Amino acid sequence: MLIDTHCHLAANDFAADRAAVFAAAQAVGVATLVVPALSADGFAAVRDCCRRYPGCIPAYGIHPLCVGDAREEDLAELRRWLEREADSAQAPVAVGEIGLDFLVGPTDVERQQHFFLEQLRIARDAGLPVLLHTRRAIDQVLAGLRRIGVNGGIAHAFNGSRQQADEFLRIGCKLGYGGTLSQARASRIRQLAATLPAEAIVLESDAPDMPPAWLAGGRNTPAELPRILAILAELRATAPIDLAATTSANARQVLPRLRLAG
Repeated sequence: MLIDTHCHLAANDFAADRAAVFAAAQAVGVATLVVPALSADGFAAVRDCCRRYPGCIPAYGIHPLCVGDAREEDLAELRRWLEREADSAQAPVAVGEIGLDFLVGPTDVERQQHFFLEQLRIARDAGLPVLLHTRRAIDQVLAGLRRIGVNGGIAHAFNGSRQQADEFLRIGCKLGYGGTLSQARASRIRQLAATLPAEAIVLESDAPDMPPAWLAGGRNTPAELPRILAILAELRATAPIDLAATTSANARQVLPRLRLAG
């Protein structure tokens, strides 16, 4: 059984057929989906999604591209939400999706940094790992993690160097890989995914985003994860069943509350 460590199942993109998307994922062996929030306004939607679909586990945070509309009060709300949900049946497994994004401009770097560092502090105080958005900002995200130590996490959609990968691993993080592995132009990503230690890697769909090549830019879904696994297994010259077990064990190790979810 597979664990999708990053799937936005609560997104509006799935409003019309969310139940069918979830059922299709379960049918191909994607047993657990981590569903991150993007903003405080979306916390309730993520919680309700996870209540409705067994195997969906929430994470709460404010995405770097959403901080422009966020308020300082949203940070306090995040802290309250984590405390309130900690003992619920759908207790959050992480703070996320948080981080930095310096690709889309113009961007308020200082505001992104402020919300990122404050959310790292919230995660540290809650004893939770983090789901990290690092686009064009890997070194800056690593600097934040070194400044404010947290209980591990996942570098989502990792697209960095081996040196950067090793630094994430050193501080207790795993590296998320998904549909980008299927893109012929992604030779550097594919080469790194082929040579990293097996304990470094977790799987993710990032649905509805990060579609694999065979979807030709269309909407991604978590049901694509087995084909992504097969590509990664071929790159690493290992059996898909063995890699499935390894990546799932990695996910449970870095997101300990997944063990409680079964």
